[in-house]
Amino acid sequence: MDKKNALRAGALAAGTTLMMLLMSSPALALARDDGDDPGPGLSVGETLGLYVLLPIALFAIIAGLVMALDKSKYRVTKPKAKA
Repeated sequence: MDKKNALRAGALAAGTTLMMLLMSSPALALARDDGDDPGPGLSVGETLGLYVLLPIALFAIIAGLVMALDKSKYRVTKPKAKA
């Protein structure tokens, strides 16, 4: 890629990022809407459990079930070394 195309791509990426940051202003989140009824906040432990531990546990359960219920005849093994 030549210098002109790299500069053009960088400017496009920077402009797109800047527009996305300006359009998603967090100051608008301070105004409450009618009917808005937020519940109590989550603690640090609840947040980590919900967004970190639970997905890892689900992945492990699904992977374990797939491996346990695998019915294929062929297994990938290393070739035996010649003596």
